[in-house]
Amino acid sequence: MKNTLFALFALTAALSVQPVMAQDALALFKSKPCAACHSIDTKLVGPALKDVAAKNAGVAGAADTLAGHIKNGTQGNWGPMPMPANPVTDEEAKILATWVLTLK
Repeated sequence: MKNTLFALFALTAALSVQPVMAQDALALFKSKPCAACHSIDTKLVGPALKDVAAKNAGVAGAADTLAGHIKNGTQGNWGPMPMPANPVTDEEAKILATWVLTLK
């Protein structure tokens, strides 16, 4: 009984933290140059973030790869337009990449 209650409590706590993390990641996204070229639902200069999530769904190491692209820039993944490096820390890049991958 104790194990069941503990598991239920842990699950409830984990689910309640996720929306806060998503809000923090969205605020981080809006505070960086990302929003100049990307939106969540619509292609702008760069792809919609939901399209990035769909393309990387189930790909091993996708969060680390995306974090590297966010921090260092990339070219050729979504056409000829290069994505410049962004002024983010390694931690911020990882937060943003992890958040992008949750978008549906």
